[in-house]
Amino acid sequence: MTNHTFTIGGDMPVNRMGFGAMRITGPGIWGPPADKAGALNVLKTCVNLGVNFIDTADAYGPEVSENLIAEALYPYPEGLVIATKGGLTRQGPNRWTPKADPEYIENALKGSLKRLKLERIDLYQLHRFDPKVPMAETLGKLRELQQAGLIRHLGLSEVNEKELNESVKHIDVVSVQNRYSLRYRNWESALKWCEKNNVAFIPWYPLDAGDLENKVLQTTAQKHKTTVYQIAIAWLLAHSPVMLPIPGTSSVSHLQENMAAAELILDEEDLRSLEGIG
Repeated sequence: MTNHTFTIGGDMPVNRMGFGAMRITGPGIWGPPADKAGALNVLKTCVNLGVNFIDTADAYGPEVSENLIAEALYPYPEGLVIATKGGLTRQGPNRWTPKADPEYIENALKGSLKRLKLERIDLYQLHRFDPKVPMAETLGKLRELQQAGLIRHLGLSEVNEKELNESVKHIDVVSVQNRYSLRYRNWESALKWCEKNNVAFIPWYPLDAGDLENKVLQTTAQKHKTTVYQIAIAWLLAHSPVMLPIPGTSSVSHLQENMAAAELILDEEDLRSLEGIG
């Protein structure tokens, strides 16, 4: 990869093209994948292609994604950062409910440690704040677990600038994982907060799940002889130096295509025309 690195928390250097391990599960992010061997192959190919940042969560499956990661990659190669999340429960396909009381968070973390076969999570992210639980209680428990040596660094997901400013009174925030893409930029203020504080911004849904039919995108893709998905990833990398895209896939060919996007260089004309899409 060419000059596409970021150091999370000041001491965890990663390639900015990561892998999101949500889609290696079943339909609706529920249950096992239809092709388990294929999912394991995707994870192994990730590392072979230079990915050293994999993002997952206990809610993916639930538990399926974390188990597959350990089965495919343990013992983990040196320098591989596995980020996981806790704070959402599952009631069925595509159903997600926040739960972030201190007892639940501690149990969720310990479950992730066991499944991933780790003694410490390098990056543990709160999947969502729970509206039924005071923010200080959740963050206080995360700080306690970090001080106990079970977490190296802490991150948050789906948070705005106000919540970030409140959170840093309780914990050191090294990453923010919000929905963000070329077409969906509702969290621009959170991204600017990350840039100001040198915090990693991890966009989930970075390719709008394949919904990228747009004339400007198509024209830019034709110019570079690439796909619209590769252009969308290249734009994310060019848009901000703290951006860590994590496009997910269950296909090795799509994985290879996504990784190739890290080498794409968009010129000023490309960036100006693409900026208008959002």
